[in-house]
Amino acid sequence: MDENLRAIIEELHRHGLERDAAKADRLERLRNVEPDTAQVLAVLVRATRARRLLEIGTSNGYSTLWLADAVRSVGGHMLSVDTDARRSADAARNLERAGLRELVELRVEDAAVSLREAPEEAWDMIFLDAERPAYAAYYPQLMRVLRAGGLLAVDNVLSHADQVEDLRALIASDDRVSEAVVPSGAGLLLVVRALGFGDDHG
Repeated sequence: MDENLRAIIEELHRHGLERDAAKADRLERLRNVEPDTAQVLAVLVRATRARRLLEIGTSNGYSTLWLADAVRSVGGHMLSVDTDARRSADAARNLERAGLRELVELRVEDAAVSLREAPEEAWDMIFLDAERPAYAAYYPQLMRVLRAGGLLAVDNVLSHADQVEDLRALIASDDRVSEAVVPSGAGLLLVVRALGFGDDHG
């Protein structure tokens, strides 16, 4: 990570903490991942050589910067989607400042649309950090668009365990996947789609 990118990331982290502390309404908060979780995600991109990456939940691009830098190191690209046009524009400016804009396609749309329109096995890795009540409904499509051997990472599974119970139950009952929780930040769930399975579970 170069010094310019590191400075931008540290600036956004400080700004995110200050803004979120001042906002009572959670929907007005940026809700960025913790730095240690972002570091884990970046290492996972490099370790798995995930060249096709989908991020669901751009916000102002804090995690996007970490992921884009990692994707650049493996010669890949990423798509990041969010329903908030203003925050997506903020992310575009931050990526431009960091010299990473050309690696990232930003879309302002519902993740359900992004998933539905993606081809089968379109992504090597998916990072899910959006509105948690929707996760269980996303799950069949997440498994459809994730390649065999690919990785799904879900944030906030310890901090908001009650809000991801339905998703966790689906994963636990799905013999096509393996899972583990990394107790980093708010809790990062890692789900690996097994090689060579069919889509019998939808």
